[in-house]
Amino acid sequence: MAKPRRIERISVARLIQRIDSQEGGEPAEDTVTTGFPSIDRVLGGGLRRRDLVVLGGDIGSGKSALALSIALRAASANVSVVFFSGEMDEDRILERAMAIEGRTQVDQLRKAEISEERRAAVGSAALKLQDLPLHIHPLVGRQFDEALAPAWQHDPQLIVVDYLQLLPAPSDKLTQEEDNAAALRALKALALERNIACLLVAQLPKHQPGRPDPRPTLDDFGTLGSVKQHADIVLGLFREEMYNPGGGVEGAAELIVAKNRNGPTGFIDLYFHHRWMRFEDMLDPE
Repeated sequence: MAKPRRIERISVARLIQRIDSQEGGEPAEDTVTTGFPSIDRVLGGGLRRRDLVVLGGDIGSGKSALALSIALRAASANVSVVFFSGEMDEDRILERAMAIEGRTQVDQLRKAEISEERRAAVGSAALKLQDLPLHIHPLVGRQFDEALAPAWQHDPQLIVVDYLQLLPAPSDKLTQEEDNAAALRALKALALERNIACLLVAQLPKHQPGRPDPRPTLDDFGTLGSVKQHADIVLGLFREEMYNPGGGVEGAAELIVAKNRNGPTGFIDLYFHHRWMRFEDMLDPE
């Protein structure tokens, strides 16, 4: 029984050393910034390695755009990021990224119908993207390990998976919900094993848009309660204009921290420029 006690003393000493060496107000070394100051404040500095963060929202709420924005901003802070998309190839993702960074409409980029001013902004965005430690891969593969294998060649600190319902389960189950629950548990285990932060986008199969308050809840994620149980942080994206046109501020978005295992829950105000697919921090806009 002596060996476990000795390991515990070493772990406690390491934690105390880390706290003593940390400047007051600075996030821990294992923190990965989201690039959104308001989100980082609520989450104690940002996402943390070994944590699984699940981001959900109704169809069309912009959850994939927000996940890509976080990937871009984290990479801009020199964080090695791997972005997996189950719906778009690398060219489409880069198209969106240039629209976000260059504040340009995606359809204008596709048709090359942009002004000289916008062209300069897009060119600047393209140069920036070339230098970012952001790696984009399609979410393909019949097995869980096969689908995420391309990440490990980049030594990532953060992986973003868009989205849960397209992530292969580690083994065949009977139902889609069982598959999703198994994939989610496996991703949490991977975050612990690889010492990385995982941001997982998810649909809301239990969400009912017509209910009195359509804000996402933990139960909306379904997956047999696995999100509620295994995720360290659960974020729900809500835009009132989707359910009450003209009744709210156009572009206003709420990021609901529905679960935070190591911190507070609450609301974060964001703004969504729909034509650019770009989110900005309401309190710290760029």
